[in-house]
Parts: sequence; structure tokens; C-alpha cells
Amino acid sequence: MSNPVDSVVSVVSTVRAYLDDHRAAFLDDLAEWLRVPSVSAQPDHAADVRRSADWLAGRLTATGFPTVEVWETAGAPAVFAEWPSGDPDAPTVLVYGHHDVQPAAVEDGWDSDPFEPVVRDNRLYARGAADDKGQVFFHTLGVRAHLAATGRSAPAVNLKLLVEGEEESGSPNFRALVEERAERLAADAVIVSDTGMWSKDTPTVCTGMRGLAECEIELSGPDQDIHSGSFGGAVPNPATAAARLVAALHDEHARVAVPGFYEGIVELTDRERELFAELPFDEAEWLRTAKSHAPYGEAGHTTLERIWARPTAEVNGIGGGYQGPGGKTIIPSSAFLKLSFRLVAGQDPARVEKAVSAWVAAQLPAGIGHTITFSGATRPCLTPLDHPALQSVVRAMGRAFEQDIRFTREGGSGPAADLQDVLGAPVLFLGISIPSDGWHAPNEKVELDLLLKGAETSAYLWGDLAEHWRGAH
Repeated sequence: MSNPVDSVVSVVSTVRAYLDDHRAAFLDDLAEWLRVPSVSAQPDHAADVRRSADWLAGRLTATGFPTVEVWETAGAPAVFAEWPSGDPDAPTVLVYGHHDVQPAAVEDGWDSDPFEPVVRDNRLYARGAADDKGQVFFHTLGVRAHLAATGRSAPAVNLKLLVEGEEESGSPNFRALVEERAERLAADAVIVSDTGMWSKDTPTVCTGMRGLAECEIELSGPDQDIHSGSFGGAVPNPATAAARLVAALHDEHARVAVPGFYEGIVELTDRERELFAELPFDEAEWLRTAKSHAPYGEAGHTTLERIWARPTAEVNGIGGGYQGPGGKTIIPSSAFLKLSFRLVAGQDPARVEKAVSAWVAAQLPAGIGHTITFSGATRPCLTPLDHPALQSVVRAMGRAFEQDIRFTREGGSGPAADLQDVLGAPVLFLGISIPSDGWHAPNEKVELDLLLKGAETSAYLWGDLAEHWRGAH
């Protein structure tokens, strides 16, 4: 009888040998992809975004995926690939990423051409190196290493990829694509490789993202600006009404004061709070990064809890009345507010929007009209710590990094929640980028050692999921 420990050691040694042998070719291919300036936000690069999709489709075919398709949308194309396991009890896993990138130019402060990849100090510098081409592409190396180590001709899971082309433009057509192709995208779990870790020395797995609701409130008073001496104190002022709305948005404990706002939220468990507290968080350093001078937020919660696991209401803009030099003694005819709400698991964006609308109407005095307009909302997503698919990610990452894996959440929002919402599958995060990689900034880079650790994690993950989550569907 074979020794399970010996079997694990053999798989690890085979995976690492495969990665070493194919590292140079992998990086050459990645550099070729990074040279494509697939900037979705700039119409002049529409052809480049399409060229990026076609390039990836060709490379996925060369990797071995028997089904590879470029899917059209109302905007930029996405790439879909599928590689069935052949095992009727194997779970189905969908990997999500994006192939478009942020704008970049040397004059922005780059030390080299952002679309001519260079390696310095074992770091690959280029736009998209970390966000997100590098993290998408390590799966192609990982799945080949998985096959080499297991002797399989197909992955141990039914493996699917969806790589969109508009994430850096807000994913305007993504949900419609997912709804239209839901049957093809059906999966037991979604792996998002558009994320990062706490640090190079502290590998982590993200367990959730906050959702988002946004609105603009337009307030109206007099039909035109009027004299503050002749009418001041006798008619309502929309700028004052805007200020009062802002002042009423939070209570004295920095909790959102909108009735019903916290309805249904999933509270942090004691274990999750303990895990957050284990992270080597330096609040003073965090404040320097935030270019801020003091922490602030909902009473009874730490800074990490506030940005990862608590809902928020923020004033993004406020205006009204005279803005020029000197004084102008008027009561303005109008004012406006822009508000955003970060949402956590259990909050429904539609219910939050309804509550905010009712609260605004109740706050305003007679004589002040208003319109409130909400932008498209993003749902929050959260995977419980004991979910078997999450535990597979943790084990695979721990094997690659040879240390304990800690847990984080993401304070921002993204299209991953649409996958969870439409497909009804848990969303898991597998990323190796670190804060110094400079997403969206000049000199974006990825640490080559970590990039290979991502591929190694991917190589272990499919076998672990198949072993521990058979029959998931």
C-alpha cells in the first residue's frame, strides 16, 4: 500500500519540477500578452482589446482546453474555455478574471514603456502584470503542472474559465453576459483570480467582498436664486437641506442612521474577529497609506472590521449655490449630494435603495423638492470559513507556500458578486498580488516568485477539490 505522505511529496516535487522546467516559456508567453495594450476605457484601443481576447483564446487552446470561445458582448469581447474532467462526480469550477487593463503611458511616471515588459530584481513590470493578466495566466501553467503530477489527461475537476474584457471600465455588460450564458457557466464554485494577499510574508485568502449602491440627490427650492436679505429666514434653502441630510446620515456612534439599513446583515463571528486580529496590521502605516491623520468609524469595531465587514455610507460630493470668488448673498435654487453605500453579506441593494429613498423624503422640509437617482448596484458576497471549497483553496495555498494561510476580506466591490448571484455558486478568491504591486499606478509589477506560487496553488487545487468535494453539484 502506498504511503499518503509519500504520495503528497511526490506530487509536490513533480509540480515544482514542472514549473521550473516551464518557467521561461511561461514568462515569454505572458510578456507577449502584456505587450497588447488592451485598454478597455479608451475607444482607440478597442481593436487591441479584441486582439487580447483572440491571443488568450489561442493560448488556452494550446494549453489543452478542448472548448475555447470568444464571446461577444455589447462592448468588449470575453473569453470562455472549458475542459471537462470525464468524471461524473467531479465538481465544476469556474475561474474568473479579466484581460483588459488600465490606461498607462510613460509620461504618467513609468520607468519604462508600460507595454514593453521588463524584469528587474525578479519582478515583472508592465501594465496588467498583476491586474489581471498575470493572475489569469498562471492558471494555464498550473493546470499543465496538475496533469503532469497526476498523470491525468484532463483536470480532476470540470474546469471552466471566463475572462472578461471590460472590468476596468466597470463591467457594464458583464451581468447581462452571465445571465445570457448562465447554463454554459454553471458551476459548483467560482474562483476569482483578480485579487491579492496581505503581504509576501503573510499569504492570505479573501473570503468576501462588499457590495455597492450609489445615488445622486438633486434638491430644489426657489425657482431661481433669490436675495438672502429679502427672503432669507422665510423660505427653505436647498443648500441648508443638503447639509442637514449629510449631518443626519450617521448617529453619534458613526452608525448609518437610515432606518432599516442594517436589516439582515451577517454579523462577524467571534472566530472571524480573532482571525482579523491575528494579521500584522500597523494602523499608523495604514493611515500613511490612506494619506489621513486619524482613524474613524463605527464604534465597537476595529479598522479592519470597518473596511471589510461593516456597511458604510459616504458623502462623495456635495454642492449648491455660489462657488465663485467673493460673496454672493443668495438663497440658491438648487443643491445636490452624491452618496455611496458599501454593503455586506445579508444586505439587499434594492432594499437599501428603498430605505434610503424613504429616509431622504422624510428628512426634507416642505418647499424643498427632490429627485434621487441610483446607479447600478453590486451585491456583496461572502463564503463561510468552513465551506469545503474554501478549505481546498486554503490547503492548496498552504502546500504551495509551506505555511499557515490567514484570512482577509475585500472592502471594495466587483463583478464577482454577479457570478454568485446569477449562478448561485460560492465565490472564492485565489490571488498572489501584494499591495506594492501598484495596481492602476505607474510601474505596476508582479513578484515572479509569487506568480509561480499562484501556478503551484492552482496545480494542487483541482485535485484537492475533486478529493474533498465529490458530487458537489
